[in-house]
Amino acid sequence: MKSTKLLIAGSLIAAAFNFSSCEKNDSPETPAAEIATTTELAGRQAIIDNIAEDNNAVFMEASVSGGLTGNRPVAGARPLTPVILGGGTVTVSASVGFPKTITIDFGAGFTFNGITRSGIINIVVSDSVRKSGSTAIMTFNNYKVNTFKVEGTYTWTNTSTVGVKSWKREVVDGKVTNAQGIYWRHSGIKFVTHTEGVNTPFNLADDVFSVTGNHTITNMLGRTRTVTVVSSLIKANSCAFISQGSIKIQGPNHYVTIDYGAGTCDANATLSLDGGIATPIVLN
Repeated sequence: MKSTKLLIAGSLIAAAFNFSSCEKNDSPETPAAEIATTTELAGRQAIIDNIAEDNNAVFMEASVSGGLTGNRPVAGARPLTPVILGGGTVTVSASVGFPKTITIDFGAGFTFNGITRSGIINIVVSDSVRKSGSTAIMTFNNYKVNTFKVEGTYTWTNTSTVGVKSWKREVVDGKVTNAQGIYWRHSGIKFVTHTEGVNTPFNLADDVFSVTGNHTITNMLGRTRTVTVVSSLIKANSCAFISQGSIKIQGPNHYVTIDYGAGTCDANATLSLDGGIATPIVLN
């Protein structure tokens, strides 16, 4: 997520804003307004997805930095420079036993690898992060990713089995607000599998994660859409963007699909309505 401004070719997103600004919450959606709202929220969901995967990367690096993965470091294996956190200061409370609280403080703002983070993230971990059954609860204190304020509670539950590292990630009362004060709410459960880099726990640069699951997203007018991961979303720590996979945003009668591509690390994706012509979008 090098940046999180969504540029969509054509007039779909402009229409979404025009319809949403004049609709009343208690009025029925016209067919045109439904399409516009679904398209608008598809763009919002792309922002949510990138923020969620950025949160995932921050959480994983903070757990390594704080010595909370449950892995014993090998001499020389711990990375000398951060992959994700940049100027974030990581502190861990409770010197003995669990639970522990990880605090990540980005202060007034620090830009690293094209992403500016500010504010504070708190994560309460019940046990070593890589231990099956452990939980990690993330909350935010005036936290922003680039210009987007992030709120809500993200809970990771380790669902790992022999040979597979995985987590269930639940978002409750999620909220994202842009620089203009426009916000959208979201909640749901995603399933995150660590697909590459599992055997090098102190080298975060080679980590790759696969994400599936469902979500709901609601705009300021109370219009809600359901979101389903159609093809697993692939996010590598070495890439600023989700590079592969697709999601479906379902309205009452119409749906929008966002396709993040086939694995190339770039800002390009496509958006299509009801399976029609794919319109290029740029995630920067």
